[in-house]
Amino acid sequence: MLEVDITALEAALAAGEPLIDVREADEFAQVRVPGAVLIPMSEFVSRMGEIPDAETVYVICAVGGRSLQVAEYLQGRGINAVSVRGGTMEWHQSGREVETGAV
Repeated sequence: MLEVDITALEAALAAGEPLIDVREADEFAQVRVPGAVLIPMSEFVSRMGEIPDAETVYVICAVGGRSLQVAEYLQGRGINAVSVRGGTMEWHQSGREVETGAV
């Protein structure tokens, strides 16, 4: 399974699963899913050591393209990663809680 929807993400976050946001810092500051950790796609390879050791790592971007690429990259390295289809945009448009501002 390479992709999940925002409903599955919501359940995973409630269970304490990690979420990595691969957008750039300016996008992250505008709006993000609460609890997301920023590791921009442009820095991903050099920051691989920051990937949490978890059963499943959830990866999100704006709409799902970048996160799918990163999830495929992680899976190729033996990490069970899934992309969130629809991304932060769908999460926000659904009316779910979001955070804003620089971290």
